[in-house]
Amino acid sequence: MSYQALARKWRPHDFSQMVGQRHVVRALINGLDNDKLHHAFLFTGTRGVGKTTIARILAKCLNCEEGVSSTPCGVCTTCRELDEGRYVDLIEVDAASRARVDETRELMDNVQFLPTQGRYKVYLIDEVHMFSGHSFNALLKTLEEPPPHVKFLLATTDPRKLPITVLSRCLQFNLKRLPVGEIAGQLAYILKEEGIPAEEGVTRLVAMAADGSMRDALSLLDQTVSYCGDKLGIADVRTMLGTVDREHIYRILQALARDDGNALLAQAAVMAEEITDFDGALCELLSVLQRIATVQAVPGSLSDSDTDTEDLQQLAGQMLPEDVQLYYQIALMGRRDLPFSPDSKSGFEMILLRMLAFRPVPFAGDDQMAQPAGAVRDAVSAPARVTEQKAAPVPVPGAGVAPAAAPAPASRARPQPAPASPASGYAPAPGRDTPRAGVLAAGALAAEPGNWPRIVSGLGLTGMTQEVASHCALLGKKQGTIRLCLAPAHARLASDNIKARLEEALRSYWGEEIRLLIEETVPEGETPAAIRQRRDDERQRAATQAMEADPNVRALRETFDARIENVTLDT
Repeated sequence: MSYQALARKWRPHDFSQMVGQRHVVRALINGLDNDKLHHAFLFTGTRGVGKTTIARILAKCLNCEEGVSSTPCGVCTTCRELDEGRYVDLIEVDAASRARVDETRELMDNVQFLPTQGRYKVYLIDEVHMFSGHSFNALLKTLEEPPPHVKFLLATTDPRKLPITVLSRCLQFNLKRLPVGEIAGQLAYILKEEGIPAEEGVTRLVAMAADGSMRDALSLLDQTVSYCGDKLGIADVRTMLGTVDREHIYRILQALARDDGNALLAQAAVMAEEITDFDGALCELLSVLQRIATVQAVPGSLSDSDTDTEDLQQLAGQMLPEDVQLYYQIALMGRRDLPFSPDSKSGFEMILLRMLAFRPVPFAGDDQMAQPAGAVRDAVSAPARVTEQKAAPVPVPGAGVAPAAAPAPASRARPQPAPASPASGYAPAPGRDTPRAGVLAAGALAAEPGNWPRIVSGLGLTGMTQEVASHCALLGKKQGTIRLCLAPAHARLASDNIKARLEEALRSYWGEEIRLLIEETVPEGETPAAIRQRRDDERQRAATQAMEADPNVRALRETFDARIENVTLDT
C-alpha cells in the first residue's frame, strides 16, 4: 500500500477526534442531538484549522444509515464512502475554480432533485468568497429557501468578502487558531502511535512553526520525519525549520541585563553562523520578553509543562519590568524596520545596541538633563555645547511648593560609572539593586510636605518607581516611618517591588533605617507630578501667546487666512 500523508491519515472522522474548536463542535452536537438543524452553515477561519473537516463530519452525521446523530457509526456504507471521499450526495465545490455564474446556475438547477442515496443532498462549497457577484446572486434565493432535502455547508478564509445577504442566511462559526499546546499534544500522540521516537521539545517546535494550523503541523511533521530519519532530534528540526535556538535569546538577554556590549555582539555573530532569518530571531526575542513580563506581573503564571521555567524566572529577577517593556517595544519597532537595513545581521545588531543605549538613566530633576549611558559616553566624543541659561518658572504661591526663600540643597554630583575597560568597550551601568543617585545624609532635606518634590528629584529613581513617587505626597515622618499618600487611581501601580525600591532609596537618602507606608488617599497639596504638569502647562501657554504675538506669524495669518492649530514645545 502506498504511503499516505499524515495530514490525510490522521484527519478526524467524527467529532470526538477533533482537536480544539470545542465551541463549534458543541453547537453542532447540540443541534444534531436535538434535531434543530439549520439549512446553511458557514465555517470561517485561517487555513488548516478544520473547516472542511468539520463540514464532512457534519455531512456524515446527517446521512449515517443509523440515523441523524452526533456520533455516526463509521461502519455503514455511507460513512465509509464519506471517509473515502466518494459519496455521491456530498457535492464538493471549489469556488476558486468554479466562480462563473453559469456554473453556479447549473448547480442550483440540480438542487431540486432528491438525493440519490442518502437522507440529505449536501453542498460543500469551499473558499466561497471567490464567487463572483453574479454567482452570489444566483445562489442567494436557493440559499434562503432550499428544498428540505438540501443542506449548504460553506467554508471561507475571508468572510469579509461575502455579501451581507449571504451572511445573514447562514449560521456562522468562527474557527480559531489552535494553541501550541494542543497541537504539540496531538503531534506527540501521533508520533507515539506511529512508533517514531523524538527528543523532548520537538513537537512544541513544530507546533510553533505551524502558527495555529493543525494541517500545517502535520505537513511539517511529515517533512521532519523525512529529514531526520529514525529519530527526531531537536537540533535537526531547528536546522530544517531555520529557527533560532532559544538558548541564544537567553544569552542575549543576560548580556543586556549585565550591560555587556561585547557579549551582546559576540552572541549576534554566533547566531549569524547558524541562521539567516533574523526576523524569526526577533519574533523569538519578542516571545521570550513577553513571557518574562508575564512572570514579573503574575509570578505564578508559568505552567509545570514549561521546559524553560528556570531560565525565565532567572531573567525576570535580573531585569527591571520597565526595561523589559522597553526592550519589547524596541524589538517590535525594529522588526518593522529590519527590511530597510543594509543586511539583516547589521539591522539585528543595531536593534540590540538600541536596547543597550536606551536603558533608563537616573532621574536628574526638572532642570538637569540626564547623562547618556556610560557605553555611549565613552564611545562618542562630542564637542561641548554652550546653551543659554533659562530662567526657572516662578511657582504659583500657595501651590504646596517650598518657598522661594528656602535655602537650596547642597550641590550633589551623581557618581559617574567606572570607565570602560580596554577589553570591553562598554562601561557597566550603575547597580540596579541600590539607589544610583542617593543624597548623603548630611545634605538631606527635612521630611516636610513642602520638601517632597525636591526630595524626589534627589532620590535617583527611574521608570515606574519614579512615576509612583512623583504621584505621592509626603504626610510626615515619625519614628523612622515615612507616610506617603497616593491617589486610588494610581494605587495599582505601587506594587511590592516598587515600594521596596522606593523604601531603599529613602533609606539611602536619610542614612537611617526607614519604613515606608503608602496610604490610598487623594493628596491635598500638589504632588511632584502635578507641579511638573502645571509648569508644562504654563510653558505651553507662554509659547502659544508668544507664537500668536509674533509679527511674522500675524502676517502669515492675515495674508493666507491661516490659523494656528497647535503649538508644541521642543524640550
